[in-house]
Amino acid sequence: MNTARHASERLMSWPSLIAGRAPCGAELGLRTTTQEIVHFHGEHEADVHLTRAMIARLRPALLGSSAVRLRPGSGWVTVRLDAGSDIDLLATLVSAALQATGAPYPGDDRRPDHCTRTGHPWVYAVT
Repeated sequence: MNTARHASERLMSWPSLIAGRAPCGAELGLRTTTQEIVHFHGEHEADVHLTRAMIARLRPALLGSSAVRLRPGSGWVTVRLDAGSDIDLLATLVSAALQATGAPYPGDDRRPDHCTRTGHPWVYAVT
């Protein structure tokens, strides 16, 4: 079962997300008009851009999940998608990411935040 496909189909129905190729090379990414929110690597992983501030807020819960992998100094987390409950977790994190990228939180650090899979800055062509 391709859980990433099921997760992406669920998230593509959200009106605030636009599907397209991710700047890191992942075949599918979902973004707002200004920022990438999530992209999928393979059949069982997704990277979510929570922002560093949101990760700091959610750190205890994120560390308590065996499906979530944190990247030191990054605003991105990787979610391992092995079961339906992981898709639910991903949807919750994408919702938090949408909130986090909307209005800055106190102490939010707006430095460029690259994909966890590359060190290259993102470039978007807004159509």
